[in-house]
Formats: sequence, C-alpha cells, structure tokens
Amino acid sequence: MNLILISMILALLIPMYEAWQDDDIWQKMLAFASIATKTSIMILVVSVLRDDWMIGVVGVIILSVGNAGLMLLAHILKRINDSAKESYYDQRA
Repeated sequence: MNLILISMILALLIPMYEAWQDDDIWQKMLAFASIATKTSIMILVVSVLRDDWMIGVVGVIILSVGNAGLMLLAHILKRINDSAKESYYDQRA
C-alpha cells in the first residue's frame, strides 16, 4: 500500500510542474483543480486503509465541493481577462 501512495504522490507532481511552467491563469487553475482531486482521492484511500470513515467524509467533501469553487473562480477570471482584452482592442480601433 505504501507503493500505491508513493505513486499517487508522484502523479501529484505532474500538475504542479505544469502550474509552475505555464503563465496562463486558466491552465494554472486547472492544474490546481487536478491537484485537489488527486489529494482527495489519496485521502479516500487512506481512510479505507485505516477504516476511518470520518476522514473519508472529508475526502468526499473536498472532492465534491472544492473543485466546484475552484472552477467557478477560474471561469470568472477567464471572463474578466477576455473582457479586458476586448476593451483594449476596442480602444485601439
């Protein structure tokens, strides 16, 4: 089981590298959503191994609610960025 958790942690490093490398805010938010999803899955695995369902409930809450708020924030930031670009191009014309 330790090998499974170590492989999950290594899989967690992939979106961290992507978020560090890319300058686009949309890609960073998607990478952080991926990190949150993988972390909550790790919490669920640990809760099943320990037979502790209180930890599992926390993992389910993070999995269901955490990503929704993050994706809403990413969508709002993208819309603000797009509207700022449109107003910039409207002023130049």
